[in-house]
Amino acid sequence: MPKKKLIRVTTVPLSLEKLLEGQLSFMQQFYEVIAVSSEADRLKQYGENEGVATFHLHQTRKITPFQDLKAVVTLYRFLKKEKPLIVHTHTPKAGIVGMFAAWLAGVPLRLHTVAGLPLLEASGIKRKVLNTVEKLTYKLATNVYPNSQGLYDIILAERFTKEKKLKVLGQGSSNGIDTRYFSPEHFSEAELLQKKQQLNIPQSDLIFVFVGRIVSDKGINELVTAFTKLQQKFQDCSLLLVGPFENDLDPVSTGTQELIDQNKKIILTGYQSDVRLYYALANVLVFPSYREGFPNVVMQAGAMELPSIVTNINGCNEIIAHKENGLIVPPKDGEALHHAMELITTNNALRKKMASNARPRIVKRYDRQTMWQAILEEYKLLETNL
Repeated sequence: MPKKKLIRVTTVPLSLEKLLEGQLSFMQQFYEVIAVSSEADRLKQYGENEGVATFHLHQTRKITPFQDLKAVVTLYRFLKKEKPLIVHTHTPKAGIVGMFAAWLAGVPLRLHTVAGLPLLEASGIKRKVLNTVEKLTYKLATNVYPNSQGLYDIILAERFTKEKKLKVLGQGSSNGIDTRYFSPEHFSEAELLQKKQQLNIPQSDLIFVFVGRIVSDKGINELVTAFTKLQQKFQDCSLLLVGPFENDLDPVSTGTQELIDQNKKIILTGYQSDVRLYYALANVLVFPSYREGFPNVVMQAGAMELPSIVTNINGCNEIIAHKENGLIVPPKDGEALHHAMELITTNNALRKKMASNARPRIVKRYDRQTMWQAILEEYKLLETNL
C-alpha cells in the first residue's frame, strides 16, 4: 500500500535546514514527504541530504501581495496534482501561502506551526495587516501548533483563533534538540586553544556568545552597548557574534555598527553551518531577543553546558529557570542586561552552578527523538479522527 503524502512548507530552505533538521527524513519512514520552499538550488541540496522529494516555490519574506498570490496559485496546482493527506507549514509567509493553497485544494489536514510572531514588533497599518494575515492563516488551518506555552497564551489573548484549534506538542519546540550532536565532548582542549588563537581571544578571557541573525529585534543593540559598558570595568572578556547581518530587513543601529567595527574584543564569525565549536569556546550565551517562538539557540547552548542570559519572553523563559540554568532579564532593557552580564562575570559560583544544571535540563525535556515521536503521534491521531 503506497504511503500517504505529507508536504512541509517553509518560506526559505534555511528554515528546513535549521528549524526542522532531520525531522523530514524521520517522517519519510511513515509518509511520502515533499519539502516545499524557495531558493531552488539550496532546496534541491536539502532534499538530497535528507532523502526527501522537493518542490520549488518562489516566495518572498516581505509583504508582496502580487507575488504571494502567484505563489498560492502555483502551490494550489501542485497540491491538486499530488493530493496529500497533510500540508504542514512553518513561518508566517509560508503559513498564509500554504494554508490558502491547501484549503483551496481541499487537503484534509492543514497544519500550521507558530514558531514566533514577528507582528508583535510591528505597529500602525503594518500591524493591522499582519494581524489580519495571521487570523486568516489560522482560519484556513484545521490545527495550529504554537511551539511554546507563551505563544499559545499570546494567540488567545490576541484572539487570533479559538482554543480548540490550538495545541502545544511535548514540552514545546518545533524539533527538539539532538543532545548527542550538541555536546561539549566532541571538542578537545587542543581544538579550543587553536580556535581561540585563530580568533585572537586571550586564554584568560570570559567569553560571551550570541548565535543568530545580527539584527535589531534579536537585541543586538542592547547587547553591544551592555558589553561595551562591561569592558570599562572588566577587560578580560570577549563577545562572539555568530551569525549573518540582515541589513535589508532589520539592520542594527549605526551606533551599534560603529561599536562593533571599533572593538577588537567583539568578534564576528558570519554565518556558520556548525555552531558547536563556538558554544564550546564560550562561557555564557547571551540571547536578548525581543520575540521568539521556542529558540533552538538556547536549547543548543544548554546542551553544550552553557548557562544563558535571556529575555523574559515566551520560549526563552520556558527553557531557562532564573538562577538555575541561566538569568532572565526584561526585553529591550540594556541596563538590566548589563547587570546580568556583570553578575555572571563576578559570581563564579553562580555561573558554575548554572552551567552544571544546563545540560541535564535540556536532555530531560527537549530531546529530539521525543519531539519527533510526539509530532508523528499527532499526525496519526488526526488521521484516525478524519
